[in-house]
Amino acid sequence: MKVYLRRSSEFKKVYQNGRRYDASLITAFVLPNDQPNHRLGITVSRKTAIRSLDRNRAKRLLRETFRLKKDSLEDLKKKYDWVLNGKRLLVAVKVESPLEEFDRIMTRVAADEA
Repeated sequence: MKVYLRRSSEFKKVYQNGRRYDASLITAFVLPNDQPNHRLGITVSRKTAIRSLDRNRAKRLLRETFRLKKDSLEDLKKKYDWVLNGKRLLVAVKVESPLEEFDRIMTRVAADEA
């Protein structure tokens, strides 16, 4: 069961063909897939967080957000490849903020499905 996007080609496919959803902490690129489950890719650039400590924290927050929203993701009609890009503000927040923001993004994705 593959749950992470790992190859550069997988990320590029989502960036080029997927839909973009912007928020204050996260930019999400979402592309329907033919897999039995949702897959996740995460990027936090050096431009976003200079220190590796901050980049790693931001990535952990995004992974945890995705993990905690696993049940809500099952409510979507299709399975998707998600690429979450962390923004600068993400480094300074607690886990509740990205959770709320990811909820709003999922609501927009669900609305686009209809």
